[in-house]
Amino acid sequence: MTTNYRLSASAPTDMDGFRVEIDGDHERADIVLDRPPFNIVSMPQRDQLRRVFEALDEDQRVRIIVLRAAGEHFSSGGDIRGFLTASPEHVSKLAWNIAAPARCSKPVIAANRGYCFGVGFELSLACDFRIVTNTTLYALPEQKLGQIPGSGGSARLQKMVGIARTKDIVMRSRRISGAQAYEWGVATLCVEDSDLEASTDKLVDELRAFSPLAQRTAKKLLNETEDAFLTTAIEIEGHCYSRLRTSDDFREGVEAFVGKRQPRFTGS
Repeated sequence: MTTNYRLSASAPTDMDGFRVEIDGDHERADIVLDRPPFNIVSMPQRDQLRRVFEALDEDQRVRIIVLRAAGEHFSSGGDIRGFLTASPEHVSKLAWNIAAPARCSKPVIAANRGYCFGVGFELSLACDFRIVTNTTLYALPEQKLGQIPGSGGSARLQKMVGIARTKDIVMRSRRISGAQAYEWGVATLCVEDSDLEASTDKLVDELRAFSPLAQRTAKKLLNETEDAFLTTAIEIEGHCYSRLRTSDDFREGVEAFVGKRQPRFTGS
């Protein structure tokens, strides 16, 4: 694994409260929250995280991005005092920065253990897959501060679990366990805490086996048709299918299937 990997010029050089690790052999980049013990996310860190996601999205050597944290907790949330000193213009960009995992064309996995509160939860909700453990606690506790979630948390959660459950979580600042999140469809997997890293590795390798082009297309299609009428979504799906029909990866997939071998996708 390479930890001093050189990102593009657009990425921050001095990362505040997190680091980036690259495993070129597995085409994987890890964004690791690292401000112990609770990995509080500072105001500058939000913009830096966005810039790192954008840089990794352009990096041809990275197929899968993992968002995880050092220590027992993913993140207890943001720097509360920072909100009082941030300008209205800065605050207005919070949701855009935290939505960077969703805009990224590559699959993004959030590995969540321990506290995953506030912006930590919102960042995870913007990812494509969430792996939780028996220690995970999700919460949007902003009501306790006289506020509401400001980085997409209530909106994304409502899409996943409906208005009644979202009101219960947001308006009561209620914590839900990893097991509950999995039951409700918020989490992709729920594993023992000791299995989090192995389960993350397994999902990374599983996703790497698919066509990069087909995965980028699927992510964009699903994101952009979430609010569309069914007929519109089906129409867009058909156009995406038609474009992939002419790809090298589709031809390789068909030939590998017929030849009873593993496909070798190139992303073209």
